Amino acid sequence: MATQTMNSPTTAQSCDTGWTVEKALRLVAGTVVMGSVALGMFVHPNWYYFTLFVGANLFQSAFTNWCPMMTILRKAGLR
Repeated sequence: MATQTMNSPTTAQSCDTGWTVEKALRLVAGTVVMGSVALGMFVHPNWYYFTLFVGANLFQSAFTNWCPMMTILRKAGLR
């Protein structure tokens, strides 16, 4: 049996399981980009415009620190 010292945190203490807006935003953006690229490849090339829209929103959010999905995620209760 392993012993634990006072300075080493347990696994539960060392893992941050809280979802922040930034984490959720990256998850949503990545999922939407992968999905729209797949739809563009297999359904219709016009889906690439949706990929462009997501990329443009991510680009402008780098300068403004705001994007529409952040508002939706905050209303959903993320911090």
